[in-house]
Amino acid sequence: MASIQASFCSASFSSASSRKIKATLHSQNIESSRLSVPRHLVNELNQRNGSLNLTATSSEIEVKPLFDNRKRSNLGDSVSDSNFVQELYAIMEIVADRIEMHNNIKAQRDNWNVLLLNSVNGMTATAAIMAGLAAVSGSGPSILSLKISSSLLYMAVTGIVLVMNKIQPSQLAEEQRNASRLFKKLHEEIKTTLALKNPVTSYDVKVTMEKVLALDKAYPLPLLGTMIEKFPQIVEPAVWWPEEEPKCHDQNMSDKFERNGWNENLEEELKEVLCVMKGRDSAEYARLSNMVLKVNKVLAFCGPLLTGSAAIGSGLIGLPGFGSWGAVFGVVLGALGTVVNSLEHGGQVGMVFEMYRSSAGFFKLMEETIESTLKEREVGDRENGELFEVKVALQLGRSLSELRDLASASSLSSRIQQAKEEFASKLF
Repeated sequence: MASIQASFCSASFSSASSRKIKATLHSQNIESSRLSVPRHLVNELNQRNGSLNLTATSSEIEVKPLFDNRKRSNLGDSVSDSNFVQELYAIMEIVADRIEMHNNIKAQRDNWNVLLLNSVNGMTATAAIMAGLAAVSGSGPSILSLKISSSLLYMAVTGIVLVMNKIQPSQLAEEQRNASRLFKKLHEEIKTTLALKNPVTSYDVKVTMEKVLALDKAYPLPLLGTMIEKFPQIVEPAVWWPEEEPKCHDQNMSDKFERNGWNENLEEELKEVLCVMKGRDSAEYARLSNMVLKVNKVLAFCGPLLTGSAAIGSGLIGLPGFGSWGAVFGVVLGALGTVVNSLEHGGQVGMVFEMYRSSAGFFKLMEETIESTLKEREVGDRENGELFEVKVALQLGRSLSELRDLASASSLSSRIQQAKEEFASKLF
């Protein structure tokens, strides 16, 4: 009796299942369907059939193919995105190598400045001592040897100082320090792009390559041919970023908007900050750059002139008609030459000039960034307004409240008065 009842139940379950299950077979793909299957069979079916994706919903399960046509159509885009990611990783490796190269060359050129200055000062002191000894030695072969040795040392010092003044080792080292810092910053930007942006596009790769090439041009590695002019006629801020394509400003855009973190008050605030930077910070660092350049030119002219004159004075020691003036020129001018060379290269005046020039470039970059952002026609295409405000504030060494206080003046007279009293940056 029990076997007959079991057979009847099995037959009833089979007939009920056959009424509920409808299968449609296609040669190309398998469409989704819903099957009334006991829940405990889902795991077993998933394990046995790797081509189906089974989703249990109450008393039914949904059968889906693992790969549908839409996934196949997006396969080409995924491969393209993967190529762009690989290109960015390749650029990031090159940037890391640039960082190491600039660090090594910075250390080398810093050593040049220290070693050459020590050598020049040692040779100058030796030449001055020899000139003094020649003046008190009377006459004979000894005075001739001292005179010749002193003059040769002074001439050697003059030649070395001329080379040092031409290349400015301290300025060369500062250029490489700036290049290393900026390449590190670019390296972190690439890492951020890879971590946050999905998908990576060809535009990201293009912009990153342009930034690398712009840095290579701004801070060249070789000395011959591409070295930055150390005594330019016109001082220009350092430029290490690529030129941006001009963006047209939609004059008909509504003045009142509040989208992507932007609003009218934020735009006015950034315009005020831009006005202060142009009128105060950029002008101040341009003035300081010109002043330091003039001082460096005077020192670079006086150093070789003094040591060269000392070489002539040493040669005149003991000659009739000159008396003790030859010794005075040989010793005193040599001592003055040591002071001037120590001020120029020991004080690293070239490095100070490069520091001010880079600071002027920093403000120029900020000005261009703010202007290009405000000229962007579509507010949605801009960087988020709140994030942009935070970046500007931190780059200027200010809090958000301090940045807003800086831009709080609305009248023209107040802006002019404020520009005369306060800098936009609190960092340097």
